[in-house]
Amino acid sequence: MQPQSLYLNPHQTRDHEPDAYENLLGDAIERCYAAGIHDLEGLVAKLNENCVPAPGGQPWTPELFRQEMKRLGA
Repeated sequence: MQPQSLYLNPHQTRDHEPDAYENLLGDAIERCYAAGIHDLEGLVAKLNENCVPAPGGQPWTPELFRQEMKRLGA
């Protein structure tokens, strides 16, 4: 029997608990997936439609979404 992998816990690299913004954004993304939205354009449109705040108060764009996911380490 092989030992349990060290990489099974998806939160092991997290250096802090998610803050309110991260939770809001994560919840909104999960709702999009649950609604069958799986493409970036559709995801960005739904975030804007639902008034999910983007960095700097600007509307979400695909590039801004990519930048924010990179910043958040997703």
